[in-house]
Amino acid sequence: MRYLWLLFFTLSYLKASSAGELYFSGNCVTCHHPTKTISAPSVVEFKKRYINAFADKKEFVNYMSKWVLKPTEKGSLMHDAIQKHGLMPELGFDEETLREIAAYLYDTDFTKGEIDNLFPKKSLSSRPLR
Repeated sequence: MRYLWLLFFTLSYLKASSAGELYFSGNCVTCHHPTKTISAPSVVEFKKRYINAFADKKEFVNYMSKWVLKPTEKGSLMHDAIQKHGLMPELGFDEETLREIAAYLYDTDFTKGEIDNLFPKKSLSSRPLR
């Protein structure tokens, strides 16, 4: 079983174009769907707010990585989301990992299907006919 997990993570890493994408797809999507608000704000929603406040990539990455490292309501730009979903928990990642994720978020256009491979659609044609 251990080898199956190792194979899964190796293939996931090879498919990911960056470490940030790998970390995002293996962790962040648990709560943050790219385009739909379910158990937390969608990536499109929170990215829009933070890009408006921090348009420069360096500022965006610095702010996001520091905030996610130790989330506070005071430091958030999404008080309405905190009221609805609660404050994001501390995740235990180091700041460098969070910087990689934030850079990936900044560089990726989640509205154009660049992340469709994270959510494969089930094909009806793969079902046997009866």
